[in-house]
Amino acid sequence: MSLLTRAIAIAGLWAMAFLMPTVSAQPMVFPGETWAESLPEEQDVDGTGLNEAVAYLRAHAGRDGVRELVIVRNGVLIYKGDNIDKVHGVWSMTKSFTSTVLGLLVDEGKVTVNTRAKDFVPSMARDFPEVTLLHFTTMTSGYRAVGDEPRSGYLHGPSSTPFTPGEPLFAPGAKYAYWDSAMNQFGNVLTRVAGERIEDLFKRRIADPIGMDAAQWDWGEFGKVDGLVVNGGSGNSNKHMFISARQMARFGHLYLNRGMWNGKQLLSSEWVDTATRNHVPADLPLGHKESGIDGLGVYGCNWWVNGIRADGERLWPGAPAGAYAASGHNNNKMVVIPEWRMVIVRLGLDQADGVIGNDVWSTFLEKVGTTLTDTPGPLQVRQVEPR
Repeated sequence: MSLLTRAIAIAGLWAMAFLMPTVSAQPMVFPGETWAESLPEEQDVDGTGLNEAVAYLRAHAGRDGVRELVIVRNGVLIYKGDNIDKVHGVWSMTKSFTSTVLGLLVDEGKVTVNTRAKDFVPSMARDFPEVTLLHFTTMTSGYRAVGDEPRSGYLHGPSSTPFTPGEPLFAPGAKYAYWDSAMNQFGNVLTRVAGERIEDLFKRRIADPIGMDAAQWDWGEFGKVDGLVVNGGSGNSNKHMFISARQMARFGHLYLNRGMWNGKQLLSSEWVDTATRNHVPADLPLGHKESGIDGLGVYGCNWWVNGIRADGERLWPGAPAGAYAASGHNNNKMVVIPEWRMVIVRLGLDQADGVIGNDVWSTFLEKVGTTLTDTPGPLQVRQVEPR
C-alpha cells in the first residue's frame, strides 16, 4: 500500500470515527417534584434535527399541534410544548392504566392472567364462563354487553350498561375485537379482585410513588356497582383518565424502566415485558371488521406494540421493534422507545381536524431516530433524591 493510499485510508477511518454515533454513557435519571431539563445535545440528540421532526408532526396535526408534546430522553426533558400542563380526558389511553392495575394484582398474587372473570363477577358465568383476564386485556374475550348496538358511528362497544352481559361476539380467544364495554367490564372485575377502586390502588402503588401531581390527573368512574365504585376501564362515556402530558410522561418513564422507579420496583419487570409484547396472532380472524380497529400482530395487554402485521410490515416501520404505545381518541398518544431510552407524549383534542395516523407517527419517529448522535447501550440507572 502506498503512503498516499495509507494516508487516505487513515483519514477515512478518522472521518468514520467522528461521523458514526458513539455508545452512550448517559445515566438514567428520575424526576423529583419536577423534571430535569436540558438541551437535546446534552442527551446526545441533535437539536436542529429534533426541531425538524417536531415541525413535521405539527404540520400533520390539528389545531392543538404540538402544544401538548413532551419528549424525554434518559429521564431528562428535552422538548416541551407550551401547554403540557393542560388536563383533559385521553379516551382509550385509559386502557393502559387499567391493564397496569391487572399487573399490580398479578404481582400481589391475587390473580393470574388465566383467572376466569366469572370467579369475581358471577353474572358472567352463564354466557362467558371461559373468559379470562388475559382475554379481556388482549381484546380477545368476545364479551358483548346489553346495549352494544352501534350508534352514531360508534361501532366498538358503546353500551351504557357495560356490566350487563349480552350475547357473545365469539368464543374467547377465537377472534380479536377492540371492544369498549368489554374493557369496562374488565375494570369491574379488577375492582372486585382489588376490593377497592382501581384508581385508589393505582394511586397508592404507582401514581404517588412516581410523583404524579394529584391535581393533574383523575380517573373517571361509573359510580357504585354492586357496592363498589368502578372506574372506567375503557375510556369511553367520559369515564376516562384525565391527565396532562407532563404527568403522562411519568407513567411512560416507569414503563421505560421496566417498572422500576429510582431504585424501587413498583411494577414487576415481568409484567412490563408481558404487557408490552404482542399477544394477538397476525392471522387471528377479526371479530368485528366494521369497527376498522385492527390489532392483529400488534396488540399486547392494552398496549399497541410495534409487531408485524399479516402483510409483513411493522406497525411503525420507522421505529425500533421494541417501541410500544398507549393510544386514544383525539390524537392522544404516548410512545415508549426502550432502544432510544425515550418517552414521547402528544396529547390533544383535535381529531375533528384529522387523525394523526400510524404512517405519520412512523415517519415522525423515523425522523427522531436520525437525530440520535449516540448508539444507545444498556440502561444505566442513577438514583437521585426527590426535589
